[in-house]
Amino acid sequence: MGLLKSFTKTLLVTLVLFITLQTKAFADGGFPVRPGRLLISPSVSYFFASSQWDSTGVKKPFDNGGKYTSIGITLYSEYGISRRFAAVVSLPYVMNNYTQNIAPTSTPSSGLTDLETGLRYYLANIDFIYYISIQGTAITPLYSNNASLGYGEEGGELKLAFSGSGHLGDLSTYFNAADGVRQYFGNNGPIQNRYNATFGLSLDEEYSNQVSVTLSGINSFSNDKTFVSAIPETNKNFSFLEASFSYGHSFTREISLFLSGGEFLTGNNTGVGTTLSLAFIYRLDYR
Repeated sequence: MGLLKSFTKTLLVTLVLFITLQTKAFADGGFPVRPGRLLISPSVSYFFASSQWDSTGVKKPFDNGGKYTSIGITLYSEYGISRRFAAVVSLPYVMNNYTQNIAPTSTPSSGLTDLETGLRYYLANIDFIYYISIQGTAITPLYSNNASLGYGEEGGELKLAFSGSGHLGDLSTYFNAADGVRQYFGNNGPIQNRYNATFGLSLDEEYSNQVSVTLSGINSFSNDKTFVSAIPETNKNFSFLEASFSYGHSFTREISLFLSGGEFLTGNNTGVGTTLSLAFIYRLDYR
């Protein structure tokens, strides 16, 4: 029953957070995409947790030495339609596993999760330094009868982003801040506030190397505040705050690589997670 209890409480929450972390660095900025430019970003991410925060925020280990790992592969893309509009899409695949020191010792699951397709509109800019955008996103589950891969519900999100650039001495800086409200449309589907803020610094005048720090989190609310004992079930009430650090290197104007690591700082009803991710960005111009 230790596996049932821990896995039920944390599986979906951990999965949702893990998928979010993979794409936030590329999907949440207000900077415009050049018309005719296609951005393609494949990424690989790793999530690990051996403890959890309960509903009151108290940290404790999983029962029976439980450990949760998740490896994800995500394909994210943006396309600049015009100076005002850009299309975005995210397609994730995950491989999850929960292990413990009593039978059953391993509970794996894998598959495509939720497809996200969106349209971004650039509202305004201030002297071409600061940019404001708004984005609507549709959420479509690519699985059925497998709650270990997500809520299995369609949903929608509306997100506002603010971005800008500046200088710190001789070095260039930038920032991104975004806040989105997401609603799942199923029975007691949760409503979520998803937010993040990033500050980045270029390490050279050629913009070949950069570092950034990010604070991000989710607050999820639902009328369904209970856990069901069957595996897998969904947890619809949770929150977390995560801090992450990233290093980016541009090989050319078209190809870049980003390496990120993060740690969950606080939360409730979720795993105490550590994350690593590696992402490539390819930029192609068709105009």
